[in-house]
Amino acid sequence: MIIKKSPAEVDAMAAAGEILVQTMDLLAGKIRPGVTTAELDAAAEKFIRSQGATPAFKGYRGFPGSICASPNDMVVHGIPGRFKLKRGDILSVDIGVVKDGWVADAARTFGVGDVSPVAAKLMEVTSGALFAAVEQCRAGNRLGDVSHAVQEHVEAEGFSIVRSLVGHGVGRDMHEEPQVPNYGPAGKGVPLEEGMVLAVEPMVTAGRHMVRMGDDGWAIYSQDGSLAAHFEFTIAITASGPRVLTPWHHPDRAAAAAA
Repeated sequence: MIIKKSPAEVDAMAAAGEILVQTMDLLAGKIRPGVTTAELDAAAEKFIRSQGATPAFKGYRGFPGSICASPNDMVVHGIPGRFKLKRGDILSVDIGVVKDGWVADAARTFGVGDVSPVAAKLMEVTSGALFAAVEQCRAGNRLGDVSHAVQEHVEAEGFSIVRSLVGHGVGRDMHEEPQVPNYGPAGKGVPLEEGMVLAVEPMVTAGRHMVRMGDDGWAIYSQDGSLAAHFEFTIAITASGPRVLTPWHHPDRAAAAAA
């Protein structure tokens, strides 16, 4: 069952989203060579709790971290720990925040210093696929329009969509109906209606689309060892179009606007 949200409930989810974005911005300033993913996790949890919210991932089905931190060929669900970032790495950071019972969920992939041309293009294409999907999150479209927008954008650039992992609805629970695949035909699937809120999350590899499970039972890697990127927004479908509840605060753009 798809649970639609009222405008007031969407606003409540946006409040959780604002804390999430502030957390992501905080971590963006800390991602540099020599920092461990455990240090990022601790900073995220401290900030989220200081805002009267809780980390949605901590304890979820036994997950031990407050964020997922997935470096290089790890696609998603990385447990923060002793992994120390080095120049040239890429790191996917996935954050969930619960505020007043409402969940926001988002992810970004960051470069650690200068990265390879392949890594830079992978991140650009994956984020571009997410923005292409946002444009399809409109009442009257179908879920397949969102999925197809991601696939078309990614495959046109020679990269691969991870097919065994999907986005999802979100609200009071972190995972609600419907599932949101990142591939498939346009014009198919459930109709999109005002009040639906989706966590849309392209997961893309520089090689083939197959993945494997890590030894810890959580981390998922590209099967061929190729680099992976993950970008995600929580998006509400409203009468006036898509509303991104976890928007990026791009520091370069903010500085340019203030100048």
